Amino acid sequence: MSEKTVLLVEDNPDDEALTLNAFDNGPVPHLMVVVRDGAEALDYLFGNGRDAAAVPSLILLDLKLPKISGLEVLERVRADPRTRLVPVVVLSSSDEPDDMFNSYRLGANSYVRKSIDFDQFARGMHMLAEYWLQLNEYVR
Repeated sequence: MSEKTVLLVEDNPDDEALTLNAFDNGPVPHLMVVVRDGAEALDYLFGNGRDAAAVPSLILLDLKLPKISGLEVLERVRADPRTRLVPVVVLSSSDEPDDMFNSYRLGANSYVRKSIDFDQFARGMHMLAEYWLQLNEYVR
């Protein structure tokens, strides 16, 4: 299986470390790219004349980000033909119904609440990796 790229958009260093640890100890080979705010995410995805070959296989997106919110990033991802079909999983600590509703309204493929329990979080990340990077197929 070829290695796939995952873009993690996360501003909290603790959540970043937990996610990296969970994915690194998971079952699916991958390359993780980390950006720490919405502006960095958009620059990674669309900056410097980036082409479709550089588009990640999966975006893990926090909602509460500095500079540009996760919802604004999601809206831009879905509006651009180069990234419109990339699976986006919102990883959020928010249990606000509006956050979940707006994520799905703007085209998120999944909304996952961050668990406080590391073992539960790690199991969830392993399942995410297995599903989105191994089982799921999508057209680029």
